[in-house]
Amino acid sequence: MTRPIARVLLDSPVPQLDRLFDYAVPAPFEDAAVPGVRVRVPLRSAGRLIDAYVIERATEDDDARTLAEIETVVSAARVLPERLYALARRVADRAAGSASDVLRLIVPKRQVRVEKAWLAAGAEQPSVPAFVPAAEVAATVALYAGLRETLEDRERAAVEAIPRPGQDGHPEWSRLLAAAAATTLAGGASAILVVPDYRDLDVLLTTLEAFAPGAPIARLDSRQTGPDRYRAYLRTLEDAPWIVVGNRSACYAPVRAGLIAVWDDGDGLLAEPLSPGAHVRDVALLRQEQEGSALLFAGHSRTTDVERLVEGGWIRAITAERRVLPRVALDSPEDLDRRGQRLPSRAFLTAREAAATGPVLLQVARPGFSPTLLCASCRTPARCPACGGPLGAAHRGAVPVCAWCGRGARSWACGSCGGETVRLAVSGSERTAEELGRAFPGIRVIVADGAHPVERVDARPALVVATRGAEPQADGGYRAVVLLDGSRMLQAPDLRIGESCLRWWSNAAALAAPGAPIHLVGVDGAVARAFATWSQPAYARSELAERAPLRMPPAVRVAQLEGSAAGVRRALDDLAVLALPADAVLGPVLIEGDENSRERALVRFPYAEGTRVAESLRASVVAEAMGRRRGKGRTARTTLSVRLDVTEPDL
Repeated sequence: MTRPIARVLLDSPVPQLDRLFDYAVPAPFEDAAVPGVRVRVPLRSAGRLIDAYVIERATEDDDARTLAEIETVVSAARVLPERLYALARRVADRAAGSASDVLRLIVPKRQVRVEKAWLAAGAEQPSVPAFVPAAEVAATVALYAGLRETLEDRERAAVEAIPRPGQDGHPEWSRLLAAAAATTLAGGASAILVVPDYRDLDVLLTTLEAFAPGAPIARLDSRQTGPDRYRAYLRTLEDAPWIVVGNRSACYAPVRAGLIAVWDDGDGLLAEPLSPGAHVRDVALLRQEQEGSALLFAGHSRTTDVERLVEGGWIRAITAERRVLPRVALDSPEDLDRRGQRLPSRAFLTAREAAATGPVLLQVARPGFSPTLLCASCRTPARCPACGGPLGAAHRGAVPVCAWCGRGARSWACGSCGGETVRLAVSGSERTAEELGRAFPGIRVIVADGAHPVERVDARPALVVATRGAEPQADGGYRAVVLLDGSRMLQAPDLRIGESCLRWWSNAAALAAPGAPIHLVGVDGAVARAFATWSQPAYARSELAERAPLRMPPAVRVAQLEGSAAGVRRALDDLAVLALPADAVLGPVLIEGDENSRERALVRFPYAEGTRVAESLRASVVAEAMGRRRGKGRTARTTLSVRLDVTEPDL
């Protein structure tokens, strides 16, 4: 006699449970417990029921072994296709994480009413009329050399988007992605478009309405309500082709992808903060390899990660048939030092002339009024007497407030000289707007930052003061763009700050009207030259070449280990058998301020060793967890944690 069994993946963060478990399928559930459905199963070690997904069905001899039975089938909805489990498994293995952690990003929380309505409809494939893309689609695809062949042959490419605001309120980058998606949909396949934030998402959805009228479009993003998100997920389980648009998790959409396009992969919002912390770029590469879809990394600048793939021949580079170069002027730091001004005379005159005809964009580094204060006597940074955080001011004459704890410092005194008076040190967006309002009388001033979100401004004269990433679209494009605080941005303690600044400035420059002047104030050197000559790929190549001999990411992969001293050292001992380079391990060192004496170590390793390193680290995590279960190191802080592909290691 044989009996049916189900191999299930438990929905548990416990590392030792990250594998398939066999359960007997009782007769009432023999037809319902099919791959992809949710079930509840007993977990003997915990003495309770736990949620799980059925991954496989099989049969075995009735007396082969003693198996627990599935307790119940939660729903008949097959919410986890086999291809998505395979993707989750690959993402988890690459990042030394758990597949169940990845599945929490893939499958939205169950909404019973939505699911019942979907099942009642029979989950039948809807009749989709023949899709005919708009006339602009072919013309937009033709602007880029080799783009049509890349889409048709399902290849990988890095696309340099044309830096201009586009027509009819549709920026060129959104026209590029919409045209690629419409072309893919017209060929009978689904397209996945991933963008960093809600502003990009809204712009792209508007462009898709024009480029793909009547096309089935599904939105998957964090702003949706639970029912709406689950409804969109269930709809995309159907076999009909879709255009899926969303943020990070949209890369896991359950459609059969014919195209995956990622916009601005250098944006930090595309790095998943939850375990196992896989970047959208890596997920897209794994999915493209698994499904054989086309893959586009598009942007106004290029990250060193993508440039590494281009240099290795893994993806091709695509540029416009006729490149459009913005008019960039560099205002050197010497001009600022000599005149003691924040806005040099040349940029001031450009802004004044342009503001007479339309909106002018001024990009600044910090929001608020004055986020940093100094002692008026000795120029020492003013710190909070309670927690030591930096003090800032909400407006001129305001009581200093700590940026960390939020306490007001009414009776502040300098710890160095005893002075009791502060002075404004850094101009934020609000202070800059106040100063420009006095310098440009009669012209409206608009502040756009996190506290004052503005998505679009009209074509009337205005000065728009915006923090990086918060710049609104302008009807017809900005008549001039002035990039302030560039030197302050470059001083950030960030391994990729030059690359990030180039991306911020390039995105701002792309908002300028054709032929509009763009001023980069107070910056020189390689990053300024790359921006002025619009040679971002060359800058990425030079950065990659400089990092290779130093063994810094992305020339190599970096893993970070944290845990008890014994746990970290055991993991490093296990790695020693892999014969990594002698300088692969940095540390371990004590984590500053950790009262439990936890340690941290970094491991640098070639991409070719990624599989072996990930397997070894994952085995160490499981061994540490099993040791805790046996009574060794019962404190929760002794658990070993691993994070792969650290891009900004604390060296």
